[in-house]
This record gives sequence, C-alpha cells and structure tokens, in this order.
Amino acid sequence: MNDPYEAPRSSVLPQADEEGKGKATASLVLGIISIIAWIIPLYGLPTTIAGLVLGIKGLGPQRRGTAVAGIVLSVIFLVLTLFNAAMGAYLGAIGQRLSLNG
Repeated sequence: MNDPYEAPRSSVLPQADEEGKGKATASLVLGIISIIAWIIPLYGLPTTIAGLVLGIKGLGPQRRGTAVAGIVLSVIFLVLTLFNAAMGAYLGAIGQRLSLNG
C-alpha cells in the first residue's frame, strides 16, 4: 500500500545506482583524450587530473570497469605528461632544443 507520508519519487533526479555513470564515462573519455593531450603538458595535466578525479568518484557497482579504465589511462598519461614537462624544463634550462634534423 502507498504511504501518504512518503516523499514522491521524481524521474528527474538520478537514483543512487546511476550517480556514478556519468562520472565514469567522463573519466574514460578524458583518458582517451589524454592519449593525445600528454604531448603538450599544458593540456595534458588538467585533462589527466580531471580524468583521474572523475574516475575515482565514478567508482561504483554499475560502471566499475569504465571507471577503472579511465583511471588507468589517466594515470599512465599523467606520468607521461609529467615526464614530458620535466624533460622540457630540463632542456629549456640547459638551452638545448630537440631537433628532428640532427
């Protein structure tokens, strides 16, 4: 029987089991974008950090695989982004340039 004092359920508000779906998917998308973005650390750093944070917040029973995939991609390319930034800073400090012509 329906309880007259129970709060009405709205289809507009997300249910508890659907909360992490968008975050997990966004984490995976940002992880995929970071495959290219790590080359330019100015773009790679915020992309990978946002993907990592959303992946952690998106961990849940519904989209656990998607969130884990986003976290893994974000961590891998965060390390590459930091390495790329460190190498750029080092080469800039010693005054060398990377040239493809030799």
